[in-house]
Amino acid sequence: MKRICIKIGSNVLTKENGELNTSRIKNIVYQISSLRKMGIQCILVSSGAVAAGRSKVKLPEKIDTVSARQIWSSVGQVELLNVYSVFLKEFEIECAQVLVTKQDFRTREHYLNMKNCLNSLLNNGILPIINENDAVSVTALMFTDNDELSGLIASMMDVEALYLLSNINGIYTGNPNDNNSTLLQTVNGDVNRLKQYITTKKSNFGRGGMLTKCSIAGRVAKSGIPVHIANGGIDDIVLELVNSPDEVNHTSFTASKKASTVKQWLAGSDGFEKAQLVINKGAEEALCSKKATSLLPIGVIKISGDFEKGDIIKIVGLSGKVIGLGKTQYNKTKAESYIGKTGTKPLVHYDYLFLY
Repeated sequence: MKRICIKIGSNVLTKENGELNTSRIKNIVYQISSLRKMGIQCILVSSGAVAAGRSKVKLPEKIDTVSARQIWSSVGQVELLNVYSVFLKEFEIECAQVLVTKQDFRTREHYLNMKNCLNSLLNNGILPIINENDAVSVTALMFTDNDELSGLIASMMDVEALYLLSNINGIYTGNPNDNNSTLLQTVNGDVNRLKQYITTKKSNFGRGGMLTKCSIAGRVAKSGIPVHIANGGIDDIVLELVNSPDEVNHTSFTASKKASTVKQWLAGSDGFEKAQLVINKGAEEALCSKKATSLLPIGVIKISGDFEKGDIIKIVGLSGKVIGLGKTQYNKTKAESYIGKTGTKPLVHYDYLFLY
């Protein structure tokens, strides 16, 4: 492998009292240094800023949740990056802080600007440490958590593997603490069946949980990137996964055929759509067949919302099932004038269509 993305959750980076686990961070830095010596570029998506800030700043009980998160993330991000920087200097590695919001992925222009920034850092031997900008990301602007962010980054940067480090070994068939539960070693294909096993309980210091990891991992794997969910509390876990993945107790998601860069962008664009299209049964069957098929206006029944050429739209079947996302070739006015007509230009070309 030449390039990987590593995402580390808050519970991996913090102790039970909420303080940063510096010995854990030091081991992560050691692993990154070792991987770089093997010729592997690393992108690090690191949680922990809010948890670090919470341990440093005591706020009055009456303060609102949003303000508290903004303060803790602002203070904690400095603490977190300082710890990383100190340890990285021992290995003569420079790091760069990259704080992003969900808005940065909304347009293709912003997307490509961020991709260029990360490529420039990597090509100059600098480790990008990425986190959500919690100081300005609130409500609708927030990622589900850094699992979602790491999935978007992995697709954007065309990495060869995504490693999601949690505080357990992976996905179990029940409560991980139950002796009757077994670890699912490999997930190949539909991830919806896994939801029956996964608790919706969130981590102590983060926003996400295993359900989010499963959903993101399935989507990233579908775009052509293998995903590994493993226990970040184990020393040298990423090195072991890179060198001997079959010998490590974890859950791996098998990658589908590699998608184009545009389709990878669309794979992470859920929530950015400008409008929703309901299509008829014939159009749904055509899109979901093994044959590469574009979306024609004749198959559209209803359009909700407005869109221009190049906007992202969500495609839904008659049953309400979300079929996929697409980038439009023309605006809503033209699309409505083409509905029911044959011989028209596709509203969404297959090359700009991502199907779930």
